[in-house]
Amino acid sequence: MDARKLLLLIVALLMAGVSAFFARGMFGGEPEAVAAPAAVAAAPVPSGPEVLVASRALPVGTIIGPESVRYQRWPADLVDAKNYYVKGESDIASLTGTVVRVPVTAGQPVTQGSLVKPGDRGFLAAALGPGMRAVTVAVSAQSSVAGFVFPGDRVDLLLAQEVPGGGDGPPLKAAETIIRNIRVLATDQKTDKTVDEAGKTVVAQYSNVTLEATPKIAEKIAVAQTMGQLSLSLRSIADDKAQLEDAIANGQVSAPADARAERQLMLQLSSTPIDTNPTYTVGADVSRFQRSSVPAKVAGGTPLATPMGGGAPKPIVTIRRGSATAAGEN
Repeated sequence: MDARKLLLLIVALLMAGVSAFFARGMFGGEPEAVAAPAAVAAAPVPSGPEVLVASRALPVGTIIGPESVRYQRWPADLVDAKNYYVKGESDIASLTGTVVRVPVTAGQPVTQGSLVKPGDRGFLAAALGPGMRAVTVAVSAQSSVAGFVFPGDRVDLLLAQEVPGGGDGPPLKAAETIIRNIRVLATDQKTDKTVDEAGKTVVAQYSNVTLEATPKIAEKIAVAQTMGQLSLSLRSIADDKAQLEDAIANGQVSAPADARAERQLMLQLSSTPIDTNPTYTVGADVSRFQRSSVPAKVAGGTPLATPMGGGAPKPIVTIRRGSATAAGEN
């Protein structure tokens, strides 16, 4: 190899080394520190006073209870002292039993104009849901669950009656659940629970109960009061789930697609009185010495004998042998 080629090779190697050095300086340096994600700044807490807000959605007709509302801090420049219930200037206990007359969404401040107090004009009308009616039923201590039914509770309505039929013998005794899931609006003139100084609910006797019903159910209740004795049967809060399952099984509603749809259906069913598919019990279902059907007569007017313990009545057959006459059951 001559000197010229050797010199060119050395120059090329030097240039390659210099290029590699600069490339390392540009791309092969210390990696930049990865920026840590900035912590999400907590929403600033308003510095204003605490005002009364709805703990859940409050539709028209909702009877306010301790669980319906709560105090929440609100921006001072948005507080309307004349219409809002401000903590320290109002008491939640004094609002128990009031009724919502305009819808209030969850978290929205409750204004004084959105509530109607017992005794105010239009209170009962505000407590009624759209299209509903108020009907009063006379009750006794025995038929009103010993006074343990309070405004806002939901009850079933039972009718106990005696059906004489067209024949001889004692009448048929029967009880029937004619209305289910009906809301109690008031007991006598009270629309809220009475509490003592310790905050405990006072159980009191009353003689009248006002119920919320559809126009058709109100007609049925009016007729039922002329037929026999009406009694209240207090419903459990847990009945809403079972009621939804029964409605789906009977084909009244379609199965909900998700949890949200299920909650909406349960809310709708829990606020709707039901007067279909009544259940009943007759005397023979309770005692073998009672009837299972009404006394009846045969076509010729001969009375039918009722066997001991109920069951179908048997006709009485008369046998004549000469001048002797004998009677017996067929």
